[in-house]
Amino acid sequence: MLAREVVEELVQVLGRENVLTEQEDLLTYAYDATAALKHQKPDVVVSPISTEQVAEVVKIAQRHQVPIYPRGSGTNLSGGTVPIQGGIVLSMLNLNKILEFDQDNLTATVQPGVIIQTLNDEAAKHGLIYPPDPGTVTTATMGGSVSECSGGLRGLKYGVTKHYIMGLTIVLANGKVIRWGGKTVKNVTGYDLVALFTGAEGTLGIITEMIVKLIPAPETRKSVLGVFDNLDKAGNAIAAIIRNKIIPATLEIMDNVTIQTVEHFVHAGLPLTAEAVLLCEVDGYKEVVERESVLVERILKEEGAVEVKVAKNDQERDLLWLARRSALPALAQKRPTTVLEDATVPRSKIPEMLKIVRKVADKYNLQIATFGHAGDGNLHPTILTDVRDEDEMKRVHLAVDEIFHGAIALGGTLSGEHGIGVAKMDFLSLEFGEAGVEALKALKEALDPNYMLNPGKIVRRD
Repeated sequence: MLAREVVEELVQVLGRENVLTEQEDLLTYAYDATAALKHQKPDVVVSPISTEQVAEVVKIAQRHQVPIYPRGSGTNLSGGTVPIQGGIVLSMLNLNKILEFDQDNLTATVQPGVIIQTLNDEAAKHGLIYPPDPGTVTTATMGGSVSECSGGLRGLKYGVTKHYIMGLTIVLANGKVIRWGGKTVKNVTGYDLVALFTGAEGTLGIITEMIVKLIPAPETRKSVLGVFDNLDKAGNAIAAIIRNKIIPATLEIMDNVTIQTVEHFVHAGLPLTAEAVLLCEVDGYKEVVERESVLVERILKEEGAVEVKVAKNDQERDLLWLARRSALPALAQKRPTTVLEDATVPRSKIPEMLKIVRKVADKYNLQIATFGHAGDGNLHPTILTDVRDEDEMKRVHLAVDEIFHGAIALGGTLSGEHGIGVAKMDFLSLEFGEAGVEALKALKEALDPNYMLNPGKIVRRD
């Protein structure tokens, strides 16, 4: 239980309207979008409106040795914002301003509470885009996206969040404020702390401003749907597209379970009997898009697609991508609990990874739907289960373990975009070895020796 004096100090800094202590309010912050994790209410939720206020909150927490959990919209999928030790949830939603658009340098300076779609809507007015495109783009915040290093549908061609973060303002665990990076294209001054804090999940410092890179919006785009009666053929088609030196903006896969569920959810005209569909979008100059879309059609047919459809207009295109973005919410309606993973492999290993997931589903008698960013090797095996069924949940945990081992064996990684949080900590040594985990702890303890910032995430205190 938090001491009353701590709450009063927070009220003095933030005002009473920005300090929540009612149990009903706190319950909202006891969980995030991650399934099958224990909920834990914080002792207090605070909503600062400036970097200076964030620094003062950190200083109060440091004096009283109270843990702090930075939080955006809570759409993350690794338990990264669950306040597992109580303490203070630091909601960044009031820090929601786009501070600057710099068209000369193709940058924007934003606060962490800005919704990603809001940034892109504003960028579009200037003929620009911010490429990182997570599935929750309409609700996820920039701060959360940077802290998790989100990926998304455009990762194949445009990369992920870390490729677009040029500068950060950070409040350290001691309450001091540093600014790192900037608008320059080249910067090798000192250690690359911008890269270090991007994807650190709020465990090393609290991001209060970021300078992001923008790029010109593509002139045009075209979407192609390939329908397959065999999952292996779909996997091989992915490799064939890349092998032919076509780098689509997006290249997504959905298996039969996902197709059926999504079609009943959004009625996009997906073929219910297909074993898999590939959704591919090429973008750029009109002449290049026309040439590449024809090549994609040909490759899909050569690799065994039983049907290939090209979106005739923006309405058809938008409906196809709505179907893909609806995969998770649609699947979540099938069973009470949806365990979504994101083990990632080199894209040439996609067919092998698909086979591993199928074998795991059969072995443990589980319903596993698979969809994801096939072009960059980032699959989302989604286990449909019920957390109240203890026997089934034991099989779920065994299945997840085998999926991770399979991904690592193929030269992959535990997480392509969801992060480690609390959900994947126990698997870190599988990828890094004990020496690697110790290196992570050394970084944590150098910047946050008291494990005050988002404790219990990524690494544990000994």
